[in-house]
Amino acid sequence: MHVLVRIFLRESDEWEGEALYSKIVKTLQSKGVGGATVLKAILGYGTTGHYHYEGIEVMSYDLPVVVEFVEEEQKVEDVLKEVSKYLKSGLITVERAQIWV
Repeated sequence: MHVLVRIFLRESDEWEGEALYSKIVKTLQSKGVGGATVLKAILGYGTTGHYHYEGIEVMSYDLPVVVEFVEEEQKVEDVLKEVSKYLKSGLITVERAQIWV
């Protein structure tokens, strides 16, 4: 069975001076995950209720970012053990995925 994994971060999250989403994607690749996508939001809020917005009138920083990938459930467990080492905060969701080719 395959699962869809979404890792919710903030744009400003870092690991040893590198953007955290970049570190996570590199880790996924090194662990043999077939592909990953990083999505940057234009509007969002999290548990604090503080809005993050990318508007013309405001220079924005710290927007929500989502790293997502689809992989076999067994492999995801090992991958998430590694990825979770880099997370100080954030949210990871895992759900069943049907693959259509």
